[in-house]
Amino acid sequence: MSMEATANSPQPSLSLPWRTRISIFLLSTITDASCRKNGTVNRRIVTLVDFKSPPKSKSVNGVSSHDVVIDQTRNLWFRVYVPTQLANEDLPVMVFFHGGGFVFASPDSTPYDAVCCRFATKVQAVVVSVNYRLAPEHRYPAQHDDCFDVLKFLDDEDNRSTSLQENANLLRCFLAGDSAGANLAHHVAQRACEFNFRRLKVIGVVAIQPFFGGEERTESETRLEGAPLVSIKRTDWMWKAFLPEGEGFNRDHPIINVTGPNAVDILEINLPPVMVVVGGFDILQDWQKRYYEWLKKSGKEAYLVEYPAMCHAFYIFPELPESGQLIDQVKDFIHKVSSNVAGL
Repeated sequence: MSMEATANSPQPSLSLPWRTRISIFLLSTITDASCRKNGTVNRRIVTLVDFKSPPKSKSVNGVSSHDVVIDQTRNLWFRVYVPTQLANEDLPVMVFFHGGGFVFASPDSTPYDAVCCRFATKVQAVVVSVNYRLAPEHRYPAQHDDCFDVLKFLDDEDNRSTSLQENANLLRCFLAGDSAGANLAHHVAQRACEFNFRRLKVIGVVAIQPFFGGEERTESETRLEGAPLVSIKRTDWMWKAFLPEGEGFNRDHPIINVTGPNAVDILEINLPPVMVVVGGFDILQDWQKRYYEWLKKSGKEAYLVEYPAMCHAFYIFPELPESGQLIDQVKDFIHKVSSNVAGL
């Protein structure tokens, strides 16, 4: 399938099965109830919907998983997913950063555990899902530092040999994430390009509906207010919880508005190919498309994949056909980039 925008009806409608609608309603209701007006989070309420899945040391549906602790003092750890039927094949490594507005979720949250299992089997990759610190208890740059520290940890041969299978090829490392995790994937990739790793090489980025923003209210934010899961009220609250207090920390900070007035010049940065996924009923779509256009204008290899009839975070709902389609497209992107690198 082409990496460019997929062909769909010119006037799509958001049609979700009842199972998905009920899940989104519960998730949205609990999220709103847990976000206090004083900028803190009621974590007890969050547990009502944030169900946890343990690692599976024995293969289940072709995948085994285990957890690796890097730093207990900051609860920095990751879960490794290994496709057990491909034990003798050289496999790319997908370092995955979960979404949740920098405030919610973790690798052992059941939807993300399930998604990473699907990535491991369908994409045919070793998946490393990172548990980074959450806001507002830990504000920027804690999340980005944690994710980058995982790359540095894996770059050490002793750590790699005790954490990953021998067939996990860190020279074919991809950074992937959805929503806030896609924000992390971009910025961590940018840092990786300027760091001298010994064994690890980031060769691609998968940015699924990245969580970007700015002081401006875009057309899609206004037009799609009321769309599932993401709203202006929720994103404003999350950005405020994420950013440190002080001068210069507003939504035009380059960590949020990557293409805005304070954007980093990436012309001389050797950023790897980026796949950008956009949903037609996601209020963040204008920011995401600007990101794709900014990459292209900066001379970077970028691919836009659009799902005009889908809302934010659609791919974590396995009952949606588009969820499986997206994972197939991620597989195509990773294999295409890997083949191009191997051919150099």
